[in-house]
Amino acid sequence: MSAAHEWTGRDATALRKAMRLTESRFAAKVDVSARTVANWVTNPATVPRSTVQDALDKLLESASPATKVRFGELTADQQPAGPAGSAQALRVAIAVVLHDDQVLLVRRRNKAAGIAWQFPAGIVKPGENAEDVAVRETLAETGVHCTAGGHIGGRLHPVTGVLCDYFLCSYLAGDAANLDNVENAAVTWAPRRDVAKFIEQGSIYPPVLLILEGQRDAPVG
Repeated sequence: MSAAHEWTGRDATALRKAMRLTESRFAAKVDVSARTVANWVTNPATVPRSTVQDALDKLLESASPATKVRFGELTADQQPAGPAGSAQALRVAIAVVLHDDQVLLVRRRNKAAGIAWQFPAGIVKPGENAEDVAVRETLAETGVHCTAGGHIGGRLHPVTGVLCDYFLCSYLAGDAANLDNVENAAVTWAPRRDVAKFIEQGSIYPPVLLILEGQRDAPVG
């Protein structure tokens, strides 16, 4: 969730649960009545007024990393399924490739989505395994061979709006190089604890940030 996306009652309820607050305590934090908070539970499609949208933005921005992780997991679980026969939502597999104390990043040429540096990623087509896509696209974009060690989690990306699956990957071999000059402008190994200097911290999936900062154990495959 970011300021560019509109809050709904469903999102607000997820934030309250992530913060582990009662309806009345949460209501006080966003300056609404407890009845309004209760209404968000029964009517999840409700869109709060603009002042409440701003209050929810600020509340999430100031939340602890653990709260942001819980919020991300709750909102990922709540993504509504499309109607039968509808087109599949765009889904990408993202590789968080670690090598010693560094993480692999690529710099996109198209900055229209608001992101320049990001982790290697590829679109998951129907029938494909997302983990395999993450490994394959990393090699195709950067020349780096890696292996996926575990699924970190998934979310609707706050900037691009696409469904993302994140995989923690370990470096095997290869020199990092820009092998996709059409899509990318550069490839680099960045210090893992300084990744927020390359990617805006608010855009980084919270569980990924915790792993890079050494505050969360790596997932088991």
